[in-house]
Order: sequence, then C-alpha cells, then structure tokens
Amino acid sequence: MTNLTRSQFQAHPFHLVSPSPWPLNTSFCLLATTFSAVLSFHGFEKGVNLLFVSLISVVYCMSLWFRDVISEGINLNSLKSLLPNYNLTRAISNQEISNILKNSKYNLHIKEDQLGYYLAGLLEGDGHLSLPFLGKTILNRVLNPRIVFTSHVNDIVLYAYIQSKLGGIGRFQLIGDNKIRYIIGDIKGIITIINLIKNKLRTPKNTSLNKLIEFINNKYKLNISESFIDKSDLSTNSWFAGFTEADGHFGGVITKFKPKSLSRKRSSSARVNLKFVINQRLHDEITSLSLLSIMQEIAKFLSCNLNTYFTKQNKEFLCINISAIDKLKFVVNYFNKYPLVGIKNENFKDWVKIYNIIISNQHITPSGRANIKLIQSNMNSKRQLKPHLTTNALKS
Repeated sequence: MTNLTRSQFQAHPFHLVSPSPWPLNTSFCLLATTFSAVLSFHGFEKGVNLLFVSLISVVYCMSLWFRDVISEGINLNSLKSLLPNYNLTRAISNQEISNILKNSKYNLHIKEDQLGYYLAGLLEGDGHLSLPFLGKTILNRVLNPRIVFTSHVNDIVLYAYIQSKLGGIGRFQLIGDNKIRYIIGDIKGIITIINLIKNKLRTPKNTSLNKLIEFINNKYKLNISESFIDKSDLSTNSWFAGFTEADGHFGGVITKFKPKSLSRKRSSSARVNLKFVINQRLHDEITSLSLLSIMQEIAKFLSCNLNTYFTKQNKEFLCINISAIDKLKFVVNYFNKYPLVGIKNENFKDWVKIYNIIISNQHITPSGRANIKLIQSNMNSKRQLKPHLTTNALKS
C-alpha cells in the first residue's frame, strides 16, 4: 500500500478529528496582519495594501476552519444517532478484562476445530458487520469497517475468553449498566475473524461478510476468497451452540394444583413444564433479508414447529418453543457434545438437573418440586454474575 493510499485510512477503531491545516495557516495570516499593520502605521509604501490582503487571508482561513468544525459536528451527530446511549459509553481497560477472566470460576473451553463455527453462530445471533460508507467522508477520510458483538454485561466473561482465544484482538465498551460491546476494528483482527468464520455462516450475514471481504480486498490489495453459505448438518459442529448462546433460552414453569371452582370447570393438576426457546426477528436489520429459511432449518433440526409473533412495536419475530421431554432429550445430547461457553452454559447445567428430576419422576414429589424451585432460584435473570466494572467514563 502506498503512503498516499494509507493516509486515507483511519488506522485505529476510535473516532478522532482529522488533522487540520487551518490553525497554523490562520496563525501565519495573523502574524502577517500584525506586521503589515505596523508598516502601515509608520507610513511604509504599500503597507495599507498588505494589511488589506492579510485581513482577507485571516477571514478566508477562519472560514475554512469553521467549515471543517461544522462538518465534523455533522459526522459526530450521525454517529450519535446510531448509538442512543452514546454519552453513557465507557471503555473497559485490558487490565479489567484480564482480571475478570482470571477470577472466573467457570470452566471455559471451546475446541480449536469448533471455534470458527461457534463464532459464526454467535455473530449471526448477537453481532453485526459494520461497513463504512462507500467513497470518502466530508473530511476526506475513509473509515475502517468493524465487527461488533453486543450482549448483556453478564456475558463479559465469555467475550473475555473469546478475546484470549483470538490473541487479544479487539476492545470492549460498557454501554449504560447492562450492555457490552466487543469491537474488532483493526485490519489484522478483522482478517483473523474473516478467516475463522468464512464458509461457516448460514444467514444473510454472509452477504455482509462478502461485502466486507470485497472492501478489504480492494483497499488493502488482498485476495481473500468469497464466503459461501454453510449447508452442512447442524448436528456436526458448534454453530448452533454459538447461535443459542446469543438467542436461546432455557426455562421452566411450575404450575400449582388448582381445584375446581365456579370459574374453573375442571381442576388443574400440579405440573413442571420445561422448555427450550429460540427467538429471532423475521428480517435481518442490516440487509433486510429474511431469516425464515434458517429458522425453518433449525425447526427441522429440532423436529418442532416454527411459530411467529409480533412485538408491541409491531415487529414480526420467529419463535421455536420445545417442551416435549422426548424432543428435549435431543437438545440435551447436542449441548453435551457441543457445549455452551458463557453464562448460558451455567443455566443449561441447572436446566439439565431439572430435566433429570423429571425423567426420574421425582418432580411429582414435594421434595422434588422443592428442589426444582431451589434450582430455578438461581437461573437466567436471577443468576448474579454481573461483574463490577470500575472504568472511568470515556466517550468513544
């Protein structure tokens, strides 16, 4: 890459103002104004003409300076519109990430040959590929693309582990109190992720990946090959584990005995309903392409029906909900072979305990139901794993 081409790129993932020549030029013009004013005051020939030219130069340079300030403000406001909690974003230091991983009590492990599949599923559930606008910005700067994973702060141990597996690439942000971002914005890190997930994606995000590959190839004179949709059996790799880490839910409901009454024609027996749920929006927000085909593939893989529902914002979602014990056995066997890694793995382990209680018919006994309630008291949102982050507030 030539120096001219390299100078067009932002060499880091942070937002910094471009170097401006106008402060220095304005300073020289002010010096010329002062010098010419002194000459004119002492009656030197052409002193007034030189003062007039100097004043025009000062006004011209300051106008261009203010133009760039306004342009930078417009660009910054466009970034803020993409991040509602922009002013609440804080950087998480590498030291904090190291301490979080070091103090983790969980056995985090992803097999090397499954890391790419797991990351592909995680990206398609909780991540996005951010491409810069085509061409140059108002300030003649081309921004680097970014690969971003967004999740709940409880998953920071998972992403700290992933960062360690990837050689320390990327950086972390804490948004508000409950959300984190793992951002890979340097070219070396982006190429690392591309090589890991290429030919392993199954959703429209593969289209975004190919656009990213095209951008990298054009701007950095590389020759990375195109990525193709993975058509392999879901039972042969960890893609579904990564996707579940992002969009899956392990839950259960205990229904109390309800006797017959005036409003209830039949009595309702006490039951324990165990369920595995996956929710996903119908259309990918970035590409606007439908996710129906991949959800249908997952429903077929799990031998269940695919349902739809609408949110309060009138957005259509696809839902897979499994509660039949014989079908849940298939889910248990899959995650025993391709385990989850983050906090969801702890929820899965507790969920399996309840599953085993049901299989052994202990759930119909008072002691069995009390044990299930105890297990549920520490699952999902009730699990207290939220790390204490002490980073100073930073605008990224």
